[in-house]
Amino acid sequence: MKSGSFEEVSRFSRVSRVKRVVAGFLSVAFLSGAMGVLSGCKKRGFGKDAEGKVKVVASIYPMYDFVKRIGGDLVAVKMLVPAGTEPHSWEPSTRDMQDLEEADLFVYNGAGMEAWADDLLGTIQNKDLIAVEASKDVSLLKTEEVHHDAHEDEDHDDDHEDHDEEGHHHHGEYDPHVWLSPKNAEVEISAIADALIEKDPEHADTYRKNLEEAKKECEALDSAFEAELAPYKGGYIVVAHEAYGYLCKEYGIKQIGIEGVSADQEPDAARMREIIDMVREYGIKCIFFEELVDPKVAKSIADETGCKTMALSPLDGLTKEDIDSGRDYFSVMKDNLQALVDSFQ
Repeated sequence: MKSGSFEEVSRFSRVSRVKRVVAGFLSVAFLSGAMGVLSGCKKRGFGKDAEGKVKVVASIYPMYDFVKRIGGDLVAVKMLVPAGTEPHSWEPSTRDMQDLEEADLFVYNGAGMEAWADDLLGTIQNKDLIAVEASKDVSLLKTEEVHHDAHEDEDHDDDHEDHDEEGHHHHGEYDPHVWLSPKNAEVEISAIADALIEKDPEHADTYRKNLEEAKKECEALDSAFEAELAPYKGGYIVVAHEAYGYLCKEYGIKQIGIEGVSADQEPDAARMREIIDMVREYGIKCIFFEELVDPKVAKSIADETGCKTMALSPLDGLTKEDIDSGRDYFSVMKDNLQALVDSFQ
């Protein structure tokens, strides 16, 4: 990557902002501690409803959903990235760090999804906090492995390198969207269950029971994806950003990403033309967009090619309305499966 590229600058900027938040938190923590001695005032945090429960901070929606699924009424869960927020460019606040000081568990995806996690954890003074990197036992895909659309069949090395330098396809060493494979989701849920059992062994049987139920749901979901996508193996989908590498690898389809692994930058004109050419070459009928990302580019490609558009969720964030209505990991994944099948018809 060239020195001074957009990606390097944006990463430097993000790290600098996180470090400023960390510095601010340390100042606030020092002052709060001093004032607390004098006034006896308590930090804001989980509140009375969390008393007697395992207090968990979850980074993004899938982790939040998995914790609730295993912990049920035994846990009080806070989600760091607010509902309806696209998580790739989100950063923690001082208040978020205060919540971690009160938590028993911090559950995060890892694999580069939460670029701020290491800096954040390095400042936490809560020595009893257990940090759970849910993807630690998942076999990760490198970012270059998820960007293989037409380039695996044609010699576009020069164009591919240009895209890399522009920052469209490399936003970290690994694709972090591991939960979009039901098999990987089962691995992550198991890691969360292990941590809850470690923290709260008194309720280990309940956590194990909930884990077994979740595993059955993951296995049923995997079977449904395998059966319903089998007729379309080798087919292409056009997606808002390259979040679907694990899903595509698992079920034999290929993604063409309008944006790279991170949904934080629009494609340039050359990439737009390349996508339009591939849509026509492969007879693609649908352009997928995401609800938390501006769909204008996807709709522009659809207008140019005569394709329909449909939503496909990477599940890294749901709106508050979705959560309140009872949508969850499994219901959204079932919607995704139906959308994928429909896109080929």
